[in-house]
Amino acid sequence: MNVPGADQRKDSGAPPAPRGSSRSGPPSRFRPSRTWILFALALLAFNIYFGSRATQPTARVRVPYSPFFLQQVKAGHVQQITSKGTAIQGTFTQKEKYGRSKPTKLFQTEIPAFADNNALSQLLQQKGVVVNAQPLDTGAPWWQNLLLGFGPTILFIFLLFWLMRRAGNVQNVLGSFGRSRARRYQPTGDRVTFADVAGIEEAKAELTEVVDFLRHPDKYQKLGGRIPHGVLLSGPPGTGKTLLARAVAGEADVPFFSMAASEFVEAIVGVGASRVRDLFKEAKEAAPAIVFIDELDAIGRSRTSGVAGFSGGNDEREQTLNQILTEMDGFDSSTSVIVIGATNRPDVLDQALLRPGRFDRRVAVQPPDRGGREAILEVHTRKVPLGPDVDLRRIAATTPGMVGADLANLVNEAALLAARRNHDAVAEADFTDALERIVLGAERQVMMTDADRSRTAYHEAGHAIVGMLTEGADPVRKVSIIPRGLALGVTFAAPESDRFNYREPEVEARIKVALGGRAAEEVVYGETSTGAESDIQQLTEIARQMVGRWGMSSAIGPVAVIPRDGTGQFLPGVAEVSPATQKLVDDEVRRVVEESHRQVVALLEENRSKLDSLAGALLEHETLDEDDAYAAAGVERTATAGADAYSAAARSRTDR
Repeated sequence: MNVPGADQRKDSGAPPAPRGSSRSGPPSRFRPSRTWILFALALLAFNIYFGSRATQPTARVRVPYSPFFLQQVKAGHVQQITSKGTAIQGTFTQKEKYGRSKPTKLFQTEIPAFADNNALSQLLQQKGVVVNAQPLDTGAPWWQNLLLGFGPTILFIFLLFWLMRRAGNVQNVLGSFGRSRARRYQPTGDRVTFADVAGIEEAKAELTEVVDFLRHPDKYQKLGGRIPHGVLLSGPPGTGKTLLARAVAGEADVPFFSMAASEFVEAIVGVGASRVRDLFKEAKEAAPAIVFIDELDAIGRSRTSGVAGFSGGNDEREQTLNQILTEMDGFDSSTSVIVIGATNRPDVLDQALLRPGRFDRRVAVQPPDRGGREAILEVHTRKVPLGPDVDLRRIAATTPGMVGADLANLVNEAALLAARRNHDAVAEADFTDALERIVLGAERQVMMTDADRSRTAYHEAGHAIVGMLTEGADPVRKVSIIPRGLALGVTFAAPESDRFNYREPEVEARIKVALGGRAAEEVVYGETSTGAESDIQQLTEIARQMVGRWGMSSAIGPVAVIPRDGTGQFLPGVAEVSPATQKLVDDEVRRVVEESHRQVVALLEENRSKLDSLAGALLEHETLDEDDAYAAAGVERTATAGADAYSAAARSRTDR
């Protein structure tokens, strides 16, 4: 939801400024006079006319030196010549024709290097030919050359001068590169408030003090209190950091300057720092105000060499960062400007940004829990007509791990589906299908052979049976052999409730469920296929995290040997592992996976009848819901806790 962005005008007689504008000011009244326009047009026409005349070649016929030119001289048909080096231009006494050319009195030729110039000179004197030694084609007069050479430049200067007059002054044109591109939103109209932000109550509570300071700064200043100059919002993408910053501005009823960090940096050195100065200057003039810098890590990465791919040095990004630090240091206790930064990667920020006096308050914006998701759904469905069968609490329970942006997308997809189906309101089935489309992917029309359908059914049945019979695994919610996205079939599992801590058996259960499809193919067909590619990638990553990050291996122990940032580079304070330790990690990962594989194969062989029954039901119905899947497998439904809130993502098999 956007906050209207219009500058207010105090005089009632002036029309309101357009919404969304970041600057206001009287429009330029300069209009080019008729004399200037006529001068520009005359200068342009003059250049075109004389330029075309100057480029037109002289109508001369090129003739060979021998025998034609010498024969004409001997016959007395040459009236005069003009020479320059080996080039000769001249005039016949009468029109002559050579080859296919038209008869003309003008000719040109070249004297060969081996020709006898003395003999030619004597012949010309004998025939009375006038010989000139002036340069050939002296060209246009000096005033025309001057006009052709400097005319375009004069025209360009005139146009530049006209543009500067239109803009108001020279600084507006030449200095526009260094002006801030921040979007300014005024606290008028339908503004965003805390009522529009749900699911992140802890973050809103921490920012209440910031709002109160902007509303009543004297209450804190008279007691010597100093509000933080900067507030850093950190959290995964889509959790509502930008929306929360706008809500702070809306609650405080102050101007809000929003700009992405990447907009500061340009190829021109010094532009970023200039834009920072201009942004903070505008904010101070509009104080009390809020400056919001999104994706702060784009310019605020650590300047330490070798960290997060940022090698330091005196480049444009570092100059921009230094200017931000300088501007924030310039705030005093009476400056009612608060800088709010947002980032998904607080671990890579430069320590100079995080010290007291700058971004000294950090607010973690975490994914919402079940109650938070329900509140977010209520916010996004305010203007959406809902059917009587829609239960937002149930929808919130089936969307663990989703953040605000995901839930907004879910509501939008459900509304689009309802519109395509010509519904008067969004029904429960629309939300269910929208959730399947987001999590599992859109259905594809793929013509599969009976053998491929059978193998896919056993593959997905293997995932489901292992999930039903393994302690600590997520309950199976849906099984389908309808191709979706890049997958030929999917098995959807989701936990009963949100989980924040996971036991080792619960993590191992995820590995076993991922192995279920491949193991089922081995049990039924005695061979494997390429369909388990994504499963193998998933289980390998889980096993590596168990060994290298979570200390769930007795051979490695409670030692971190895998970097947290996922970039392959170790963070400060984490030593790189030796080759021997790395080999030990690889051996442990292989041991964990192979041991789980043996247990899964044994489980499926022991429950082969359940596997066959579920695969047969899939071949008949293609898609089975939770109750139908458990009934077809002959497994009693028991309430088990999930292993990971994010395991709601489908365990899918890729295209062969």
